[in-house]
Amino acid sequence: MSLGRSGDGRTGNAAGRSSGRGIEVRHLRAFLAIADEGNVTRAAARLRLTQPAVSRTLAALEQHLGIRLVDRSTHHLVLTPEGVAFRDRAAAAVAAFDEALDSGGLRHWPLRLGHAWSAFGPYTTPLLRRWQERYPQTPLELLRIDDRTAGLTRGEVDAALLRGPVEAPGLVTEVLFEEDRVAAVAADGPLAARATLRLADLAGGTVVLNTVSGTTTVDLWPPDSRPAATLTVANTDDWLTAIAAGRGAGVSAASTAEMHPHPGVAYRPLVDAPTVPVLLARRDAPGHPALPKLAALAREIVGRDATDD
Repeated sequence: MSLGRSGDGRTGNAAGRSSGRGIEVRHLRAFLAIADEGNVTRAAARLRLTQPAVSRTLAALEQHLGIRLVDRSTHHLVLTPEGVAFRDRAAAAVAAFDEALDSGGLRHWPLRLGHAWSAFGPYTTPLLRRWQERYPQTPLELLRIDDRTAGLTRGEVDAALLRGPVEAPGLVTEVLFEEDRVAAVAADGPLAARATLRLADLAGGTVVLNTVSGTTTVDLWPPDSRPAATLTVANTDDWLTAIAAGRGAGVSAASTAEMHPHPGVAYRPLVDAPTVPVLLARRDAPGHPALPKLAALAREIVGRDATDD
């Protein structure tokens, strides 16, 4: 099957595009396999084709589109910004084609939901359970990715649950609820003996900051009372380890206490810190057809919980 043929049987009409054979579903499947695997050899094995055949197919697609979809400068292939944008369209086109040939729903297109830490907080389990009950034909895959947008800008997920302000371009975000902040301190340290803490209680020592996926920066403190020192880490696991070892204290959203308990870490309410918005984010482009259902269910769960209270 060829896509977008013009009257003379050729695909595309933009200047500079290939005037050769039309683009077919196999071209899109090859591109999507490369995007998922990050490697032409693995993509070829997945498609049961030779590596040269997959490389030629990708090159033909790029020539037709007149853009580079994959950055080949490193051993592990990554999508270009244009490739990230095109991935959603290609996936939607392939899914529509498969659905047309498989009306019985034998094929399942997973909806990938990313998060950097703490997922949907206390609503995580209700979201997963209700989704499975209502939409069993569309698996919801919850993926933790240590990245400020949980892999969303790189095309690794279809949507993401994020916390704090998100400044990445090309994203659409919706605030689902607000979380209080907590202090995370060593369980055997003096601050753990207090029922509540204030920002000033942490400023006299070292504050551990997750600069890759966390939301806390020194700007949380007033300019005249910033922390005496900071220690930077790259993910939630290292953040917890550093705090448990007594190397510093941390600040996070309240759901971290429930989602990431640690025997060496005590969580205490941080009474003078602003709340953290929890966002549902997606790319501002055509995406997975079940995204509106995900957003509606997330709103319903948060709203139902508030009503039940």
